[in-house]
Parts: sequence; structure tokens; C-alpha cells
Amino acid sequence: MADLSYLDAVILGVVEGLTEYLPVSSTGHLTITEKLLGLEVSDPAVTAYTAVIQLGAIAATLLYFFRDIVRFALAWVRGLASAEGRKDPDYSLAWAVVIGSIPVGIVGFVGRDLISGGLRSLWVVAAALLLWSVVMVLAERIYAGYEARGQLRGEHSVRPVDGVVIGLIQCFSLIPGVSRSGATISAGIARGIDRVTATRLSFFLAIPALTAAGLFQAVEEKDGLSALGVGPVLVGLVVAFVVAYASIAWLLRFVAGHTLMPFVWYRVVLGVLLAGVLAGGVITAT
Repeated sequence: MADLSYLDAVILGVVEGLTEYLPVSSTGHLTITEKLLGLEVSDPAVTAYTAVIQLGAIAATLLYFFRDIVRFALAWVRGLASAEGRKDPDYSLAWAVVIGSIPVGIVGFVGRDLISGGLRSLWVVAAALLLWSVVMVLAERIYAGYEARGQLRGEHSVRPVDGVVIGLIQCFSLIPGVSRSGATISAGIARGIDRVTATRLSFFLAIPALTAAGLFQAVEEKDGLSALGVGPVLVGLVVAFVVAYASIAWLLRFVAGHTLMPFVWYRVVLGVLLAGVLAGGVITAT
């Protein structure tokens, strides 16, 4: 891992920024990219690096949604302090984010060795890309039913129970290839939350989940990261930040008028191609 070049850092930063919030699995794409770059995907320092550059994507989220985050935080504090404050819909949404962030933190910590070890196989990525695509199709069909009945819910109707359900489903995203945004957006629309609100909620849930993962990996693998030097790490962070900011803006515009099906087809094609090159021995799984 000490041989990580600045070009490698730029490539990984672009991949992270492009795929972190699209429902195509950033971990899966990073694992594939690392393999193609000749990096050892099972190296703890590689795992730490990919987790750390997620902080660049998180910084983009914080900047893009800064006003919303402040609004939700203030509503949450007011709601804790008074009954009147608890009537604010933002208070309920804030609780949905808080509660929804807990399951993935617990499961991620308990299963951290498996997540950074055995699950980092490209066979796992290929299978997850294909299998979770089925879940996304089912979620879209359920959503279509809500839409036909005029029962879609917006941001002001998000409840803590939505956070519980979406938070539990988010745990599946710890499997490379599933996609954190793919899991949370699918869970949201399957509960009748409109696509834009479900996507925004996915972004808000990403902040605590990815921040905790990035900081934990940075501390646990600080020796491996220090061997890279400050330069490549900073380059990866900055590139991920810039590309992720653009990806957020694009995705919100896209989901306003489109289903998740284009992403489903992309996942299926990538999953089949990846399985094919693995079966053919073109690349190894780990």
C-alpha cells in the first residue's frame, strides 16, 4: 500500500465521489478499482484508506445540506426542551435520522473484522450487485402502488419508525456491492416516502454512519495510513469532496423525475461482467 501514487489517489477519489451516493455501491466499485490498480484489497491500510476518503464525500454532504442540518438540529433541541417544539415535523425527522443511524453503527462495529476481511471478495460484490437489484425492483413496485393510490409521503410526514426500518435495512449496506444509498432509498420508497425525500433522508443518514466509519478506520489503521504520506490521503479527500458534491446535486435532480431502474440495469450488467471475469480467471476475487 505504500506504493499508492497520486494518480491512484485521484482515481480512487473520483470513484468514491461518483459512487458514494448513487445506488451502485461505492465499496464495490472501490474494491474493483483497487484490484485493477494492483492494490492488495485485503490490506488493512487499503480498507482504511477507502474509509477515510469517504470523509471527503461526507464534507460535501455537510456543505450541500448545511442549512437543512442546522434546521433539523435546532428543531431537535427545541423539541427536547418543550412540548410545543415536539409538534415541529423537523423534530420527528431529526429523530428518524438519530434512531436510524444506530443499527449500522452497532452491526458495523461488531462485524468489523468480517466486513474488512472475508466480505472484501469480488465474488461477494458480484452477488450483492445482482441480488440487491431484485430488492430495488420490488421497492419500485411497492412505490408504484403508493403512487397510484395517492399515498406518497413527503418530508413533513417522516416519522421515527421510518428511521428504525430504514436504519435496519441500512445494515445490509455493510456487504460490499449492496450500496448504502441503494439500501436506504429502497427502504424509504418501499414505505411510501417520495423519491426526493427518501434520497434526502439517505444523505442525512450517511453523515453519522460514514463519519464514524472513516474516523474509526483512521485511528485503528493510523500506522498504515501514515506510510502513505499526507499527500495521497489529502488528494483522495479533496477529489472525493468535489466529485461527491456534484453527484449529490445531480442525483436529487434525477430522482425528481426518474425511477431507480437505470441504476438497477447498470448493477445487473456490472454484476454479470464481474462474475464473468472472475469465473474466467481474468482477475482474482481477493
